Amino acid sequence: MGKITGFLEIDRNERKYAPVAERLKHFREFVIPLSEKDTRDQAARCMNCGIPYCHGTGSVAPGTPGCPVNNQIPDFNDLVYQGNWEEASRNLHSTNNFPEFTGRICPAPCEASCTLNIDDNPVTIKTIECAIVDRAWDNGWLKPEIAPTKTGKKVAIVGSGPAGLAAAQQLARAGHDVHVYEKYAKAGGLLRYGIPDFKMEKHIIDRRVAQMEAEGVTFHYGVHIGGTSAGAIDPRELLAQYDAVALTGGAEAGRDLPIPGRDLDGVHFAMDFLPQQNRRVSSEPLGDTKEILAGGKHVVVIGGGDTGSDCIGTSLRQGAKSVTQLEIMPAPPEHENKGVTWPNWPLKMRTSSSQAEGAIREYAVLTQKFSGVDGKVQKLHCVKVDDKFKPIPGTEFELEAQLVLLAMGFVHPVHEGMLKTLGVDLDQRGNVRANTSDYQTSLPNVFSAGDMRRGQSLVVWAIREGRLCARAIDQYLMGSTTLPR
Repeated sequence: MGKITGFLEIDRNERKYAPVAERLKHFREFVIPLSEKDTRDQAARCMNCGIPYCHGTGSVAPGTPGCPVNNQIPDFNDLVYQGNWEEASRNLHSTNNFPEFTGRICPAPCEASCTLNIDDNPVTIKTIECAIVDRAWDNGWLKPEIAPTKTGKKVAIVGSGPAGLAAAQQLARAGHDVHVYEKYAKAGGLLRYGIPDFKMEKHIIDRRVAQMEAEGVTFHYGVHIGGTSAGAIDPRELLAQYDAVALTGGAEAGRDLPIPGRDLDGVHFAMDFLPQQNRRVSSEPLGDTKEILAGGKHVVVIGGGDTGSDCIGTSLRQGAKSVTQLEIMPAPPEHENKGVTWPNWPLKMRTSSSQAEGAIREYAVLTQKFSGVDGKVQKLHCVKVDDKFKPIPGTEFELEAQLVLLAMGFVHPVHEGMLKTLGVDLDQRGNVRANTSDYQTSLPNVFSAGDMRRGQSLVVWAIREGRLCARAIDQYLMGSTTLPR
């Protein structure tokens, strides 16, 4: 695919970032796209390798090589190289409902498994993907795909994150009457309320929602399914009203740190902090929620993953005095052993754009307690740990902090409310039990996909599960399905 000798003649050229001093002044996206010529040159580097791991086996399980939605990467690379952008968009959308999401926030396991990554020069697949879909929107190619006939079947989707959106769009295109229930004021789930605007501006979600509404999807906002809040709907009512129900909420139960001082003011879950800033940017009222702000404070982020990075970038833009990120794992190697890891996703040192903006990163650190004054956190009491996470005597130290953000991941969906009322079976990790052959829960007409079924994962995995769940529901309702995987 592409130019046969392109990988020999053209160097890898990735998108650049706006300078740190400039981008810290705002919450807008700061990635600078490549020119059309440069993007086509990058697509020309795709080398027609014998086994394109980039899209071959990613759907098997996390950690296996390739793209979870099985994007036909060599094909759309060749189409871009040939200048056939509209056909490239059709190809890309045949496997991925929302490439503008993954083109911005996916870690790109496809690039890790690229044959050219054997010498650290993979094709810039993520950049090309984003260029294709952005050009498609700019040129008006992404029209609503309205089902020619209606099935008369009604489906409820609970949760409007990437899994719920993907399932809803696929089911609407199959002719079903699809209703999406979202407890917040707008659609998107963590795409909207977790991922900062400087990584993905929210008009990117809004235009997809508008497309889906034109395709017949009905969105119900500010509606809690289960629970005791005002206006909450008993989930059993959905079972009576709809032919099928899909549970596609997130894994929202955050991993806590139950140590002395945890109840001090200033110690918060990351997901109490990040959504507030996203609401400020979109002028969505915070209501009576107490504001959590980093301005003028020494901030410590506990957790070294993507959520921790989002906390760093947000804190720096709010004017934090300093930001320190703590990770209990040891520092990963600077480079992987290609002979051992390729084409799988390697464990190696990575620096996110937010970390590069000025965070101090500490590895193999355990926080043992928080201390404060007048009920407000002031210090973390930490110790270095060995490879078994046991404290190393004599390595104790303290960190000043007026704001501590817990970003240690999520353990499972919230059980109280909807899940307990429905009585669906849970797996040993506390997620909704459903297999990947039919995505059906222990209740006959209730399905589940995304983080609610698999636990904390990637947006691209949520999209794939949403598509497959939609296919399973269509099969269940109609006896057969033509929806693609």
